[in-house]
Amino acid sequence: MYQAFLTLVTRLSDLMWGPPTMIFIAFVSVYLTFRTRFFQVTNFGYIMRRTFGRMFDRSGDQDENRMTPFQATTTSLAGTVGMGNMAGVATALSIGGPGAIFWMWVLAFFGMMTKAAEVTLGVHYREVDQHGHVHGGPMYYINKALGWKSLAILFSIGVTINCFFSSSLLQAHTVGRAFNASYGLNPYLVTGAMAIVTATVAIGGVRRIGRFCETLVPFMTVIYLLGSLAILVSNAAALPGVMGDILAYSIAPAPAIGGFAGAAVMSAIQMGMARGMLSNEAGLGTAPMVHANAETSHPFKQGLWGAAEVFIDTTVVCTITAFVILSSGALQNGTTGIEMLLDAVATYYSPELSKAFVSVAILTFCLSTQIGFFVYFETAMVSLFGENVFRFAKWTYFMPGVVFAGITNVDQLWALANISVAASALPNLVALLLLGGVFLALMKDYLCGEKRYATAITDDSRQYVRMAAAGKET
Repeated sequence: MYQAFLTLVTRLSDLMWGPPTMIFIAFVSVYLTFRTRFFQVTNFGYIMRRTFGRMFDRSGDQDENRMTPFQATTTSLAGTVGMGNMAGVATALSIGGPGAIFWMWVLAFFGMMTKAAEVTLGVHYREVDQHGHVHGGPMYYINKALGWKSLAILFSIGVTINCFFSSSLLQAHTVGRAFNASYGLNPYLVTGAMAIVTATVAIGGVRRIGRFCETLVPFMTVIYLLGSLAILVSNAAALPGVMGDILAYSIAPAPAIGGFAGAAVMSAIQMGMARGMLSNEAGLGTAPMVHANAETSHPFKQGLWGAAEVFIDTTVVCTITAFVILSSGALQNGTTGIEMLLDAVATYYSPELSKAFVSVAILTFCLSTQIGFFVYFETAMVSLFGENVFRFAKWTYFMPGVVFAGITNVDQLWALANISVAASALPNLVALLLLGGVFLALMKDYLCGEKRYATAITDDSRQYVRMAAAGKET
């Protein structure tokens, strides 16, 4: 019965990630890029200076109900720099071949403006209650700007499913498999310990989550990148061939080699786009829910952080993971998921050190993702059922990873992640397409210095950009 369920899930995943979905995702991203005149290219330096160049700005520390812009970004990065960058990239390679990485890059390039748009709209249309608590995200801008309550509900349902499967289940599952493969530890004990730590941090509220993530995320990312770069330096002679394979097999079928069964071009495109969106979340609609909590002076100012996140997550971290795997020859071993990455790292480090490196990296990445996603889970559940129901329902978030810890077929479990990503992304992408003019008006308002829609004004007045006026301005 369980096998029949997984077969159904796989078929549904293939259906939801068929050509129509991929074309729609590409269209929205390309549309926003053209409307902003390739802002992510012409103003790349500006984006980095205004974001990571000012990451130690503590101007938002006064309000315990808000995060600083950097805390919001690291919490959002906690939800992106995780198993998608490690096990997700490995799974994309095992199914789609080297060409999947090219399509991951393409999605990331255009996705920088998609994420900037959704973060900007999330801050602009956020809701601040009488106690100073903030809620924001696609369900709010769909409701307030479009008045489509049913689409907002559909998005919230998709996010809830996404939180259960992509975050709570698969993050813990990946850690359980890593520690089982490295040290023979019972995955139920590992995932149970993760659930306890996640609950301890997450239940403390957005500021505790923000403080945790701003400490852990930069540390874990730097350590992972340094350890991986050492492998790439050792495999430098293989890197030109790796780049050649990525480019060649993006438009041609990848042949079967060793334990790798080969991959069709459509598989490369499908895996690259699906894993890319799961990794950097551009267009998924989750990031605006945490960025809405930022203490920021203008919506587009926070939107710049969204663009920077996509670059760091996919163009940097995912690329390094892919190059480590491909340059080591681990793709030919026939393994998948985290085991493939373990094989790759073991070609450079000693068995003991490689196990420790991958296990610690995957633990910190996945733990931070699981904690960061709790903000999304809370926002979606509150919008669906209200604060009173959430007070009791929040404990269910910590259970799926423990319940499914012993399942070993990681590829079929990833199909659940694909479904949940599509279920949340499609309603959000519809809204982004229709609200492109509002985003452009907010972008122009910030860049020209007028700042008529500064958050201090909009949060109090709740006077938002009018869609008709936005169309005329842009």
